[in-house]
Amino acid sequence: MKLSKLSIAIALTSTVFNPFYSHNANSNTLMQAKHFDQANFLDSPTLKTREDITEYLVSEKLDGIRAYWNGKALLTRSGKTIHAPNWFTGSLPNTALDGELWIARGKFQQVAQTVLDHKPNDDEWRSIKFMVFDLPSNSAPFEHRYQQLLNDINLTQIAHVSIVQQKVVTDITALEMQLKLLDESNGEGLMLHHRHNGYHPGRSDQLLKLKSYQDAEATVIGYTEGNGKFDNKMGALWVVTPDDITFKIGSGFKDFDRENPPAVGTTILFRYNGVTNSGIPRFARFIRIRDDLDI
Repeated sequence: MKLSKLSIAIALTSTVFNPFYSHNANSNTLMQAKHFDQANFLDSPTLKTREDITEYLVSEKLDGIRAYWNGKALLTRSGKTIHAPNWFTGSLPNTALDGELWIARGKFQQVAQTVLDHKPNDDEWRSIKFMVFDLPSNSAPFEHRYQQLLNDINLTQIAHVSIVQQKVVTDITALEMQLKLLDESNGEGLMLHHRHNGYHPGRSDQLLKLKSYQDAEATVIGYTEGNGKFDNKMGALWVVTPDDITFKIGSGFKDFDRENPPAVGTTILFRYNGVTNSGIPRFARFIRIRDDLDI
């Protein structure tokens, strides 16, 4: 596959093909997490100007599809209907539930293909679990909402429903160790939820996500040719972020990706470790195409 001259006119296409200007993927119904900032935590009971990490309940961050059960229908984060089989939703309670449709670590693509199909495949849905972590319509503090989930016999007896386990960590060192062990098991990261936090739509200062890396979305605006072992294949993608940062991603691709690169205008997910002084993501690597901006 020859890609000569495909990376021209990047400055023009970055505006034309950037969907972040017009797309609103965020629903105002669900609570959203902010990134964990260790500088805000100091594990000393005598210093109350910063948070005590023991005030947070910690769980695994699941790499699935966010799902909201409103008592009648299963919806995506942006409010679109998830076409689940009747047996999957028929046993769910009338109570609103917030959670994640999940199979296992590293199985996001399989979840997405199953959940986003408008004609649900029973066999494929048998592998999906609804991992419930909150009660959106309940006004109690989070630690009480969690206990209510655990004590709901009708909910816990549904085979395809699981309650996401919450734990307390003793200090920052213990939190870092838990994250390290999760990384070694191909986990996504950790979620920290303040025990006294109410359920508030939108971004919450008391719901935090922690990863050993960062990930983000960008739009493909062009290509560079490969050379050497990548001759006649894609060498790198030119992309633009929602913040108008333009840069190249040259790693993380399989041979299939290089022979069949994402089309210009496609939204991709990439992983990185911090940014340069000019805001360019460091060590950016391709993860996958974003299948649907509404999930």
